[in-house]
Amino acid sequence: MSTYYDQVQEAVRAINAVDRPTVGVVLGSGLSAFVEQIDEPRVIPYRNIPNFPVSNVEGHKGDLVLGKIGAARIVVMSGRVHYYEGHAMSAVTFPIRVLAGLGIKTLLVTNAAGAVNEAFAPGDFMIITDHLNLVADNPLRGANDERFGVRFPDFTEAYAKTARDKLREAGQFARASVREGVYAFLPGPCYETPAEVRMLRTLGADAVGMSTVPEVIAARHMGITVAGLSVITNSAAGISKTTLSHDEVKEVAGRVQKPLRMMLARAVQSLA
Repeated sequence: MSTYYDQVQEAVRAINAVDRPTVGVVLGSGLSAFVEQIDEPRVIPYRNIPNFPVSNVEGHKGDLVLGKIGAARIVVMSGRVHYYEGHAMSAVTFPIRVLAGLGIKTLLVTNAAGAVNEAFAPGDFMIITDHLNLVADNPLRGANDERFGVRFPDFTEAYAKTARDKLREAGQFARASVREGVYAFLPGPCYETPAEVRMLRTLGADAVGMSTVPEVIAARHMGITVAGLSVITNSAAGISKTTLSHDEVKEVAGRVQKPLRMMLARAVQSLA
């Protein structure tokens, strides 16, 4: 009977990345246009990779793309699976384990998020400085496999300062509206209530979403440097004057594609 580690290795072998990527990128809801910039792309649908989970959420394409941006060898996840879809944490983080097996040293995670900080506006980018895991689960819960990482990993700097500095420079290059702040992870799939948003603000969150944190935990467990970027696609409940919808998320994500593509292209070359 194959173990979780064996399943990860089977996926790595199936991908057969001859040129090992050094940077991995996870693209959030509606942010997949970045892959159009990749040179020498090799596209592998998730369904063709053994054991790889597949998302059923609109806006998450479900392709692994290997290639280059400038001189940087990268591997990009065009779409992710979410905890709210019913996946176990081990499935949500399985792709990150595979990216590590392919050779990445740095992971750039992106997401679409709601603004908790009232100074933020839809269309802003937020460099993630830290996170709040407000889900009663953790991908490291259970038996620890030392081949992935230590039992008690340190999270003093979950999002590396050096990586944040490079994201900031990339944002200036793209002339984007860049903020910095704390990302709160809630399970979803319903949007937060106004009371929950007030709670998040009290706890120190600047943005809220339904992804990213499990992936970051798995990446740091394996010693991978992490950079995180939220695209603020809406104001959270109680701040927004309108009801929240996934259509709004996709619309705003589509509107910021040009500066986002410039920023990510610059960032991955710098992070490499």
